[in-house]
Amino acid sequence: MNAFAPPRLSLRFLPVWRRHFLVWRKLAIPSILGNLADPMFYMLGFGYGLGSLMPRIDGASYLTFLSAGTLCYSTMNSASFEVLYSGFSRMHVQKTWEAMLNAPLALDDVLLAELAWGASKSMLSGLAILAVIWTLGLEHDWTMSLWTIPLVLLIGLTFSAMGLVVTALSPSYDFFMYYFTLAITPMVLLCGVFYPMERMPQLLQVVAMFLPLSHAIALARPLILGTIPTAIGWHVLNLLLWTGASYWLATGFTRRRLLS
Repeated sequence: MNAFAPPRLSLRFLPVWRRHFLVWRKLAIPSILGNLADPMFYMLGFGYGLGSLMPRIDGASYLTFLSAGTLCYSTMNSASFEVLYSGFSRMHVQKTWEAMLNAPLALDDVLLAELAWGASKSMLSGLAILAVIWTLGLEHDWTMSLWTIPLVLLIGLTFSAMGLVVTALSPSYDFFMYYFTLAITPMVLLCGVFYPMERMPQLLQVVAMFLPLSHAIALARPLILGTIPTAIGWHVLNLLLWTGASYWLATGFTRRRLLS
């Protein structure tokens, strides 16, 4: 079989997803608190601290401006950590994937479950940040901000798929630092989490527009500010392309690693 043949999708991934959920449920509260604390501290610290020194941006306070970026950043981080560290543990260290393949499951089913679980767990982080935004009254239109919920799911799928590529290629946990240093950190700094992309040099703006986090924030920020995003189809298409291409590569590299 060609390792890079299109991924085979099947509902057999559901029992694997349920297995991950049952394991996570035992540590649900500390897991949620851990995923929520870091982005919330950044949002509140920078929002109130720097926000007191900064003018309003697009008619909104800096804390409101930052909240949309934090929503996307938190979802991205949660998805990445789950499919990288937990996924790699299940694949390589604990040999959980190997045990599952003794059941009537294909490797594609296991990998699809990892993608779905990474997106599911990251969605909890995104919803937690969204709850903070609602609690503080940062959204300008509550009904408009509800559209961020399906967006959070799409962001989780995108970065779960990207992380699975790294998991498939990684020889050890240390390898993940390359991904965080060379991919995640530049996206956080270039894609408009902390400041408008328009304030950066033109070359960096061009680079940023190729990165998926830029398209996520371009959709999330107007929704938080109570307006309809521009070029919705273009941004959604970019996220879907990143998701599909990354998942296809992750499937191919994982097949080559485990089945060759």
